[in-house]
Amino acid sequence: MSGEKGAVSTSRGEAPARSLCWHCQSAIEGEYFCERCIKIQPISSETDYFRYLGLPRKLNIDLKDLEHRFYELSRRFHPDYYQQKSEQERAISLENAAILNTAYRTLQDPVRRVEYLIRLEEGAAKEIPTKAPTDLFEEILELQETLEEYKRWRKIQGRESQGLRERLLSEFARLETRKKAQEEELYRLFKKWDALREDQEKGERHEILQLMKDILSHRAYLETVLQNINEGLAST
Repeated sequence: MSGEKGAVSTSRGEAPARSLCWHCQSAIEGEYFCERCIKIQPISSETDYFRYLGLPRKLNIDLKDLEHRFYELSRRFHPDYYQQKSEQERAISLENAAILNTAYRTLQDPVRRVEYLIRLEEGAAKEIPTKAPTDLFEEILELQETLEEYKRWRKIQGRESQGLRERLLSEFARLETRKKAQEEELYRLFKKWDALREDQEKGERHEILQLMKDILSHRAYLETVLQNINEGLAST
């Protein structure tokens, strides 16, 4: 996600900076088309994905409404409509359509959506680091040892250890349940975030953002562990 156009903005719902039409030099204000010459305009670098799709910077989104907004803009920017236009207009339509597709994929997925919002709010494009939940650290180390033992057994014996396999499957189910519980807590924080007012204390905003970052960090770590177990059990 880092490096994507429109991926980072430090403002909260402010109007895009005033700019000039690339064709007639008329002043425009965050419009997709110039009102004077009707030429398509490149998406402003001040426009984040929420604003691009006409949405407030909230985490609970009506996905049907999001889809409707996406298709409406898709029709306006579709490159097929610009085949007979100038090279500049064709290039702008392609770029706008590409940004729109990325914006839609990002906001459609709740995890990508909150990751993106956190980067917007913090004004940085740094990835959220992956970190093991403190209370599971020792257990995960033991689990990794069990997985390595299972792999060695299969390699040496030419068959799997049913006991080790059942232990790994049991741990997989337990960690999967833990990951789902983290996701439920994340969605509860979505509601808290959406209930914040624009004039809310910065400390309250920061606290919710930090809690969401911690959950995302732990969730990513558990996903990696679960993937390692799956791959280990499936390997020959």
